[in-house]
Amino acid sequence: MHENQPKRGIEYPYPYADRMKRKPYEKELRKLQVELLKVQRWVAGDRQKIALLFEGRDAAGKGSTIKRFTEHLNPRQARVVALPKPSDVERGQWYFQRYVAHLPTRGEIVFFDRSWYNRAGVEPVMGFCKPSDYQRFIHQVPHFEDALIESGLHLFKLWFDVGREEQFRRIESRRQDPLKHWKLSPMDQESIDRFDAYTKARNAMFLITDSPRAPWTVIRSDDKKRARLSAIRYVLSQLDYPDKDPRVVRLPDPLLVGTAAEMLPLANRSLFGNDAEI
Repeated sequence: MHENQPKRGIEYPYPYADRMKRKPYEKELRKLQVELLKVQRWVAGDRQKIALLFEGRDAAGKGSTIKRFTEHLNPRQARVVALPKPSDVERGQWYFQRYVAHLPTRGEIVFFDRSWYNRAGVEPVMGFCKPSDYQRFIHQVPHFEDALIESGLHLFKLWFDVGREEQFRRIESRRQDPLKHWKLSPMDQESIDRFDAYTKARNAMFLITDSPRAPWTVIRSDDKKRARLSAIRYVLSQLDYPDKDPRVVRLPDPLLVGTAAEMLPLANRSLFGNDAEI
C-alpha cells in the first residue's frame, strides 16, 4: 500500500462493477450532444439564460464532463468559467460580486468549473475563510440564487461524487503520468487527507442550500463515462426545448443520479444532524 493511500472506509458502494465500454459510450454521447445543440439554438432564439455549476471532490471528473458538454457548442454562446483564487481587490468585495460578473446574459450558457460554493467546501475545510464568512455565505446564498432564478435564469447545481479509493487512484495517475502533471495541484493530497472533512462540509452544504427552487443533483462519478452521459441526460431532461427526442432524452439512471438526500452515503447520514455545522 502506498504510504499516502487512504484506509478503506465504509462507503456507499458503486453499483456497477465494470466500466462502460467506449463504443456504446461514444454512440450515446453523440446523440446527447445533438440534443445539446438543439438546446443552444433554443437558448439563442428564445433569449434564455442557463448557468450550470459543476462542484464535487477533486478528481471527480468535473472538467472532463464540461468538455463533453461544450465540445460541439458554439463558443460565442457557451462559456466556461474557472476562476483563479481571488485578487486583493476581489477579497474586499461582496463575496458573490466576482461571480455575478460571469453570469450569462440572454442567449448564453455558462459552465462554472467550481463556483461560489468554494465557500461551502474548500475554504472552510482548508481554513481559507473565517467561520463568520462561512455563516454569512450560508445565510445569503439561498436569497442570491432565488434572485437569479426570478431573473429568468435556469440554474443547475451538479455535485460529482467519487469514492475514496477511486479518487486516490486518479490523483496517483496524475502523479505518474507526465502528460497529466498540469492537473496536479497542492490541494490534491489535501483532498485525500481531508476526505472525511470534505464529506462533512458537503453534507452541511446540502442540508442548508438544497431547496425546491435550487436543488442539488448528485452524480456518482466512479465511472467517468457513465457520469458524463448521466449529467448531460439529466440537464436535457429538465429543459423544455423544441424537437426534444424522447428516445434519447430519458431520465438518467437512478442508481447514478439523484437528489442530495437520495444519493448521500448511508454511512454519512448522521452528519446531517447536530454535526452539520462547519
